[in-house]
Amino acid sequence: MKNLFIYTSLTRISDLEEKDFNVILMPRDQWQTGDYVVCKILDPGSSSLLLELSNGRMRGVIGGESIVGALGERYATLEATGTWRKVGEDLKMNVLTGAGLLGKLTSKSAFMPNMMELEYIGHTHRNDKALNMQDFVKPSLNIPFTTPVVLFVGTSMSAGKTTSARIVTNLFKAAGHKVVGAKLTGAGRYKDILAIKDVGADAVMDFVDVGLPSSIYPKDAFKNKLQQLLSKMEHQMADVAIVEIGASPLEPYNGDIAIDAIREQIKCIILAASDPYADYGLMKAFDLKPDIVTGIASNTMAGKEMVEKLCKVKALNNIDASTTEELKSILSEKTGFAL
Repeated sequence: MKNLFIYTSLTRISDLEEKDFNVILMPRDQWQTGDYVVCKILDPGSSSLLLELSNGRMRGVIGGESIVGALGERYATLEATGTWRKVGEDLKMNVLTGAGLLGKLTSKSAFMPNMMELEYIGHTHRNDKALNMQDFVKPSLNIPFTTPVVLFVGTSMSAGKTTSARIVTNLFKAAGHKVVGAKLTGAGRYKDILAIKDVGADAVMDFVDVGLPSSIYPKDAFKNKLQQLLSKMEHQMADVAIVEIGASPLEPYNGDIAIDAIREQIKCIILAASDPYADYGLMKAFDLKPDIVTGIASNTMAGKEMVEKLCKVKALNNIDASTTEELKSILSEKTGFAL
């Protein structure tokens, strides 16, 4: 069935591309988060919209093709919101992220192009059972998480977290340290952790690896999934973990739970801020004082001065090579690793 469908990146933990499955229409009241479903593309939306494949590459679409993705939820402040729970009797839904996160669009930014519209065809099935992301999670022994963490948080999506995480990963690898990269919360895209892999991380993983299309999930169940993910990270026996909390901890992606779960291992916090006031608000909301503020708020002298005046935190534009030595110094002081 490899050539019949477009397999989006949320299928990357599965064997759907390699092994046959049936496609069976299921009653709406039997759907669950993480179900792998097949949908036909009714409207490809803007020509700029691409789908992320299971290997991380991006692919354009043609109306009438069918895709395999996973039912999930998205609640992005700057782009779009949607959920499979709002799919109506017409069985139409949308591609909520290029990774194949599927659900009914409930709102979007006026600056976003029209999103792909789909028609539900059926659930993937084997042995009379609907297939879910959970079915493909590789079991591993749960062990306590003790790896030192450099934590990247943001005041919103697209604030600069992943860019800074790439830079810091590169510094640790250049100094000869073993690095595991992880994204604990957000909406499923492969590109963020692949960006960490591309600069040398020895292993990368995210919530998709424990069967979640996004981290919008019941809190108690998410805690169990998070423990599985942290255990997988610990099994890497890395010197340091480069950890990203996707979106903002104030959004409903369980970022607060993720931060609390690793708080004792956090050695350095780098906050990517969209503006100084957002930085101040996040610090107050989570009683979390970053060691460095970077991202959009640090792009100009005016922004840096306001961050340092308002928040009493060092502001560094990490993409500016002239700040590298100061960044190294702060990281070394906070983590104890020579860079």
